[in-house]
Amino acid sequence: MAGIMVIGGGIAGTATALALHKAGLDVTVYEAHPDTGEDIGAFLTLASNGMRALGQLDAAAPIAELGFPVTGLSVVDETGAQLAGLPLGEHDHPLTRYRCLRRAELGAALQREVRRRGIPIRHGARLVGVAESATDVTVTFADGSSASGELLVGADGLHSAVRSQLFPTAAGPAYAGQSVFYGYTTDYPAQDEKPDHITMVRGSGAAFGYLVSRTGETFWFARVAGPALTARELAGTTAGRWRDRLLPALRPDRTPAADIVAATEHRLMATNALHLSPGARWHSRRGVLIGDAAHAASPATGQGASMALEDAVVLAKALRDADTLAAALDSYERHRRPRAEQNMTVSAALTASRSTDRSQPDDSNSGADGTGGGEGRPPQDSARPAQRVDEELLRLLDWDTALPVGCGPTPQ
Repeated sequence: MAGIMVIGGGIAGTATALALHKAGLDVTVYEAHPDTGEDIGAFLTLASNGMRALGQLDAAAPIAELGFPVTGLSVVDETGAQLAGLPLGEHDHPLTRYRCLRRAELGAALQREVRRRGIPIRHGARLVGVAESATDVTVTFADGSSASGELLVGADGLHSAVRSQLFPTAAGPAYAGQSVFYGYTTDYPAQDEKPDHITMVRGSGAAFGYLVSRTGETFWFARVAGPALTARELAGTTAGRWRDRLLPALRPDRTPAADIVAATEHRLMATNALHLSPGARWHSRRGVLIGDAAHAASPATGQGASMALEDAVVLAKALRDADTLAAALDSYERHRRPRAEQNMTVSAALTASRSTDRSQPDDSNSGADGTGGGEGRPPQDSARPAQRVDEELLRLLDWDTALPVGCGPTPQ
């Protein structure tokens, strides 16, 4: 297949470009922003499944050099009493460990890898139109330029322009019921905290999580139920005011949460948790959505980036293995939709409930997703061991194994 156009130069788009290139396909990336296009403030945790997907793209090693590993989890209640503790992921190997890193670091590293492999990436290309035919698809950009190819991949995130063009009546993202605060500080005395470890606080007024890097920097996030933050608030509220707004929800608890936030002077941000609803269309005749553009979940499972990386591998394998484009797009969706939509459903339920049973760690799994507010374990049945490696998922991601014919894998 010649002329695949990937819209979006973030994590999903660059990973897709790497996967398509490895499959021997001709791909160009188009990014609306004039530079990296990544949120410089947010951090995320890549879970073991995301690192495994990167490994299939021969890109795990450079990512494993970024940020810091996360190998364990503690869950405490509002008194500081431990409710649960467990190891995280496949922590015995550096290329499959969870990693906490800034989203911009991951995006920049993937873009460097795209350029190193000679894949074209064009910045400042903001999509405004899509026209499909029986033989090709043409996109137009805000500067009046256009491009054509055999396939259009929408990897442009939650507010996807590709989704709006392909499916103009599709519902857009909705507020998930929580605002998310996140930040970084080097002023909190973290010498008694475990490095490479996440502590989840099931507080009385917020769900709070924090990690301490090996250099002593504390990364943290808080998810607070309530009305959505307004556009005016998001645009004009200072870090100090966000801190003053969050602290009353944390002060009643006997945990480090309030002290960590109080020690955060300037690098403190807030956003709304948004999500899409399951069941929406993922592909047209010559267009397909991946990552958050297709199945954005609220941040409670922290799987946004890892799910997008899985998508990239499976889409490339589907295009490599299928006889026709239509068969390839059907195969991709068949194998990805059950797992992705289970993640959406689980994340939405956790966001809505914050779990009534405080003895179970299901909603407190690791780190932060792109908004600094998720917890990062692959969606799974809480009765299954946390260390379980899903063999069916491994076969699906294994580059040298053809995609199974028929139904996709049973969701974890």
